Amino acid sequence: MNKDIRTEIFRRLKADNPNPETELNYSTPFELLIAVILSAQATDKGVNKATDKLYPVANTPEAIFSLGLDTLKEYIKTIGLFNSKAANIIKTCQILIEQHNSEVPQDRTALEALPGVGRKTANVVLNTAFGIPVMAVDTHIFRVSNRTKIATGKNVVEVEKRLVRLIPKEYLLDAHHWLILLGRYTCTARKPKCGACLIEDLCEFKDKTEYSD
Repeated sequence: MNKDIRTEIFRRLKADNPNPETELNYSTPFELLIAVILSAQATDKGVNKATDKLYPVANTPEAIFSLGLDTLKEYIKTIGLFNSKAANIIKTCQILIEQHNSEVPQDRTALEALPGVGRKTANVVLNTAFGIPVMAVDTHIFRVSNRTKIATGKNVVEVEKRLVRLIPKEYLLDAHHWLILLGRYTCTARKPKCGACLIEDLCEFKDKTEYSD
C-alpha cells in the first residue's frame, strides 16, 4: 500500500468521524487509566456499567485506595478477571499516591511500571488523556492493519511501530480511535462487512464480502 492510498483512507475516516472518542466513560486521566485497566478482556460497555457506579463513590487514587480490596471487588465483580484487576488497581493507586503526587504520569515508562498497565494501556492513556500521537494496538487494530495492509506485522509492537511511521502525521493522533471503531463495527473478526465499509475500494483484503446495510 502506498502513501497516497493511506492518506485517502484516513481522509475518509476523518471526514466520516471528525472527532472520534473512546467508548469508555471517563472525565479525568485517572478515571481513564482505571477504565483501561478494567477493559482487558472485557467490553467497554461492561466496564462503563461498573465505573458508572464506582466513580461517583471513588474516582481518585486516595478514594479508591481507601475503599480497600474487598469493597473495590464488589464494584467491579461483573468484569472478567476482577480479582487480579482489583489487586492491580489498589497497588497502582498506592504508587500514584506515593510516587506521583496522585497524578497520572505522562510518560510511557512510568505508566508501564504501574501494576496492570502494559504498553497498550500506557499508549491509550498517553493518546486519549494527554493528546500524544502514539498508537495503542489492540486485537481490532492488529486485525484491521494486517487485513487492509495499512501496516502489516507479526505482533502488536511491529504493527504499532509501522503505523506510527506510515500514517500521515496530521491523522496520527486520532488514528487509534478510527481503526478501533472500524474493527469493532465494520472490519469484524469472523466476517468483515466489506460492502458497508467506506474504504472498501482502497483496502487490499482479497476475500471481500458483499455485506451491505
